[in-house]
Amino acid sequence: MNPLIEKLPLATTVLAGVFAVTLFGHWQRRRQPHLAWWTVGVLFFGAGTALEGATALFGWSEPVFKLWYICGALFGAAPLAQGTAYLLLSRPTAHGTAVLLAIVALTAATCAWLSPIDPTVVDPRVLSASILKWQWVRLFSPALNIFALWLLVGGAAWSAWQYRRKQGSQARFLGNGLIAVGALLPGVGGTLARFSGNTALYLTEFIGLALIAAGYVMIRRDPGESIHAGAK
Repeated sequence: MNPLIEKLPLATTVLAGVFAVTLFGHWQRRRQPHLAWWTVGVLFFGAGTALEGATALFGWSEPVFKLWYICGALFGAAPLAQGTAYLLLSRPTAHGTAVLLAIVALTAATCAWLSPIDPTVVDPRVLSASILKWQWVRLFSPALNIFALWLLVGGAAWSAWQYRRKQGSQARFLGNGLIAVGALLPGVGGTLARFSGNTALYLTEFIGLALIAAGYVMIRRDPGESIHAGAK
């Protein structure tokens, strides 16, 4: 792998840190639950890319791999989607999805941490859940990612659709469109990584987070009424 690509997760981590600080500052001023969930989600995303960077620099280890799987595959997108739930769903429904998400995610994290590792399939250059002996643990990830796809990607796309012809809402249309595309990219990169290594994953993680952050900033600068999480 190109040395610059190997270091790209660290750049993504820096971007995630700046974005998380921005979100936390906005939460401190407004104390809205969607901002708290988005802050947590970006922190987990950044932790996952930091662990990717640590593996590229210092080599593979079981604890780092398991933390990466928990932070990235399990917790990387779902908290962002839960933040969107607090904007698109009724408050009682959003509370319900938050409880359900916490139960499923914590159960998945516990199972992933306790799963033995199959040393015969470990590739020190690639972080892959295929090394888990309890392969059924991997079923949690699609469930959490479908939740994220439905609310985070679908919510941003729906918001962009709502704003597409609304006079004076071009920034919100473009911003929500950027969030939708950005949220989708890491999943695409993760799928490609199964066939072509981690290059696609590292690129789509960085570009995806950059698009989400850009969309968020674009929408916040629009003073109009908000629909989606990025719009408040």
